[in-house]
Amino acid sequence: MASEEASLRALESLMTEFFHNCTTNERKREIEELLNNFAQQIGAWRFCLYFLSSTRNDYVMMYSLTVFENLINKMWLGVPSQDKMEIRSCLPKLLLAHHKTLPYFIRNKLCKVIVDIGRQDWPMFYHDFFTNILQLIQSPVTTPLGLIMLKTTSEELACPREDLSVARKEELRKLLLDQVQTVLGLLTGILESIWDKHSVTSATPPPSPSSGESGGDLLSSLLQSPSAAKLLNQPIPILDTESEYICSLALECLAHLFSWIPLSASITPSLLTTIFHFARFGCDTRARKMSSVNGSSQNSVLGQERGRLGILAMSCINELMSKNCVPMEFEEYLLRMFQQTFYLLQKITKENNAHTVKSRLEELDESYIEKFTDFLRLFVSVHLRRIESYSQFPVVEFLALLFKYTFHQPTHEGYFSCLDIWTLFLDYLTSKIKSRLADKEAVLNRYEDALVLLLTEVLNRIQFRYNQAQLEELDDETLDDDQQTEWQRYLRQSLEVVAKVMELLPTHAFSTLFPVLQDNLEVYLGLQQFVVTSGTGQRLNITAENDCRRLHCSLRDLSSLLQAVGRLAEYFIGDVFAARFNDALTVVERLVKVTLYGSQIKLYNIETAVPSVLKPDLIDVHAQSLAALQAYSHWLAQFYSEVHRQNPEQIISLVSTALEAIIPLISSKVQEKLLLSACHLLVSLATTVRPVFLIRIPAVQKVFNRITDTSAQRLPDKAQVLVCRALSNVLLLPWPNLPENEQQWAVRSTNHASLISALTREYRHLKSSAILPQRKVRLEDTKVIIHQTLSVLEDIVESISGESTKSRQICYQSLQESVQVSLALFPAFIHQSDVTDEMLSFFLTLFQGLRVQMGVPFTEQIIQTFLNMFTREQLAESILHEGSTGCRVVEKFLKILQVVVQEPGQVFKPFLPSIISLCMEQVYPIIAERSSPDVKAELFELLFRVLHHNWRYFFKSSVLASVQRGIAEEQMENEAQFSAIMQAFGQSFLQPDIHLFKQNLFYLETLNTKQKLYHKDLPSFTQNVHRLVNDLRYYRLCNDSLPPGTVKL
Repeated sequence: MASEEASLRALESLMTEFFHNCTTNERKREIEELLNNFAQQIGAWRFCLYFLSSTRNDYVMMYSLTVFENLINKMWLGVPSQDKMEIRSCLPKLLLAHHKTLPYFIRNKLCKVIVDIGRQDWPMFYHDFFTNILQLIQSPVTTPLGLIMLKTTSEELACPREDLSVARKEELRKLLLDQVQTVLGLLTGILESIWDKHSVTSATPPPSPSSGESGGDLLSSLLQSPSAAKLLNQPIPILDTESEYICSLALECLAHLFSWIPLSASITPSLLTTIFHFARFGCDTRARKMSSVNGSSQNSVLGQERGRLGILAMSCINELMSKNCVPMEFEEYLLRMFQQTFYLLQKITKENNAHTVKSRLEELDESYIEKFTDFLRLFVSVHLRRIESYSQFPVVEFLALLFKYTFHQPTHEGYFSCLDIWTLFLDYLTSKIKSRLADKEAVLNRYEDALVLLLTEVLNRIQFRYNQAQLEELDDETLDDDQQTEWQRYLRQSLEVVAKVMELLPTHAFSTLFPVLQDNLEVYLGLQQFVVTSGTGQRLNITAENDCRRLHCSLRDLSSLLQAVGRLAEYFIGDVFAARFNDALTVVERLVKVTLYGSQIKLYNIETAVPSVLKPDLIDVHAQSLAALQAYSHWLAQFYSEVHRQNPEQIISLVSTALEAIIPLISSKVQEKLLLSACHLLVSLATTVRPVFLIRIPAVQKVFNRITDTSAQRLPDKAQVLVCRALSNVLLLPWPNLPENEQQWAVRSTNHASLISALTREYRHLKSSAILPQRKVRLEDTKVIIHQTLSVLEDIVESISGESTKSRQICYQSLQESVQVSLALFPAFIHQSDVTDEMLSFFLTLFQGLRVQMGVPFTEQIIQTFLNMFTREQLAESILHEGSTGCRVVEKFLKILQVVVQEPGQVFKPFLPSIISLCMEQVYPIIAERSSPDVKAELFELLFRVLHHNWRYFFKSSVLASVQRGIAEEQMENEAQFSAIMQAFGQSFLQPDIHLFKQNLFYLETLNTKQKLYHKDLPSFTQNVHRLVNDLRYYRLCNDSLPPGTVKL
């Protein structure tokens, strides 16, 4: 006893020292080592039991519980059964004796430790584990403790971590499912009794004229019962603190239970009604008002607790909502839940003299609003299709409530979430109409008013004219994970809704949007009258602050509306081209006029009174007008294909005018945003529209001359690549609707060769300097030339890789010399990973797009050069010492080999042994034990391709021969290589990279489906691998934790 007392005092002293702010890190490490050594001693738990019952030091108690936790989860197999029995008996007694005085975090930790024992021993060695929990819940004194134990049990046993075998996980889930009905009955009883008790004792106040809680027609139609409506309008009871605490614990238990139990009759109507009653706490603004008026901290806490009960109840409802698999007998319950929850939606969107909808929503807890929005999203995405058919569910009235809820959201995030719900609804409606075309008009008529209202309001919300205060709050500088600003995200989500309404109601949508666009265009086109010439250039003579602000708002709106019009381009093409031709022509003519206007009066270079605001606005409008016109390139292509033989004047005029707008902008002096928009439009005209007359337009000839003139200043990289792609495509792509003999391939081939020759002049001269080292060229200058040339050539090849054979032939003829130069340069730059990376990117693109045109001998030469250069030393240098660029180089090399091994026929089969040898003897040993995922995915994909496309390299006999002999085994060749590959796959399953695991499992399943890789007929190989890996981890954990000398599993 004395030694236990002394140990406790020593431990308290150590703990106090460890957490003291003057203790050095070195001393903390010493203390940590002492504590770890003590915890590893056999019998240390007995001291910890004494410490727990004898100390009030939080640190000591937490340490002691950690010792128990480690013992139970990692060393339990090796603990003598007598000791286990004593621990199972002592810890619950300790909890019962001290649960009211222990700090909550110590109490919760002790509960978890006891549950951990149950996780290992229930029911075989700890048969009363769950019975004890039920008894705790049923005894009023220990109800909170029982609920904490229940929730912890649900968390730790129903969804255990990976330190249990699969069989034990399945056993625990089955044991818990057997208890569900009892548990749900207990929880229902607790919540009902507290509600009823406080409802009876609370006096019913007279209805407030401003409370807005009268039932109304919608409520009656929702609930189908005046008595139910009356019940829901009863005042919410005032709960004492203890009752609120118990209710919150019970709701937390339910939320976790609902996350894993299936929907069944165990979830009774009375339980659902009770949960719904508690959901009303979240939309009861009186409690929050009371706490703010009275000002006391106690009232404030009370108000927060009442709100929290509403949040927890909505969490329970949402867990049920998220289940897509609904048994027939449960559908009626769901309908009742929807009816009840939409009563709440009506309540929180009610307007009256005292409240606007927005002020009511602002008064509610933000978390409650989030939960409510989650409910609406789940309702629309998971359940709308089954509920819409119920005649007693008023879907149109629900949409009216959702509309009010959406457009009165107090936060931007809340509004985004509601737009997502509308997007889901519009998707549902679109797919419903596509599957039931006969009912299309009836369905649309039912929802038409709601959709038009939605479209108008969403369009208003993106315009400064109607929504300036909110829009100015949006950040337009900081990029999120999707590389867009808050403003861009707001606009994109809004335009998705506009586009989806356009798909359903094209005429309405166009007639709503176009007049608004027209109004803003008039302002922009009218700016010319305010342009004056000054000494330094042209200036916009609008200087009054108010005028500048109005112009700023109008330009921002025009930019957004141009994006909207561009987003709708897809709804004017295809089958509806003729029906909607006039509308589309009106749009395109306006866009062509606007782009030309912007380029002619050079608004992007004009001086303004507020240059930091108006100049970016003017540039953005010009760029967006070009982008919007580009969106109509598919419409222009369809227009051209339908009229080019009869009456091409109109399309020639549109394309020529668009080019007049583009060409002045293709200059290194123009702002990049505007320059790139012009380049993208040029690419679309050359690639998508492809008119035969394009090359004859003087403006296009001008661009050819500029790009091939070495004295002209080079465009920025992105723009240079785009312009070169456009010019190459003008010459390479077949003209639509013309026979082969009218394609003028000979002339176009000569012109393309001249274009490529001019673009690669400097690059081709590098060959001599690589072969003759004495002619030194500065390395950095050389790298720039290589980068600039290969980025252009790679893009040109990529853009025609899916085109006709003739286009690819001409392309390769033009590129042939540059490709040979690249191969000659490659060895000289093998140690410059940035250059090697770009060269391999180029070769990979060549292999993917032009390998037939390159021919077998030259392709073999390239592969052999690469195999010779990538020695084991070079691979190790790239992977281990050159960081991400070096790894990228190896990955691209492996991708090239993937293309090679997939090639049908016998041409590249001689390379298989070298490729497999490179993989297994040179690359695999370097990466096998590295934790980094670099290179692994590409290597295993290459190995899979080797097996998938070259099975007969390993198994010679034909399927017919196997059938005739009546045996499953095939004659095997190259067995050592096959075994090495399969071992590498097997080893990958024991590594922590889950993505690699998933990828490789898919590869093996594919091989099994096609080649019967596994000869035994297992129920499911995938399932068995999952079990094996899980159990391997479990046994490894057990072995690591057993005392020395124990027999290992």
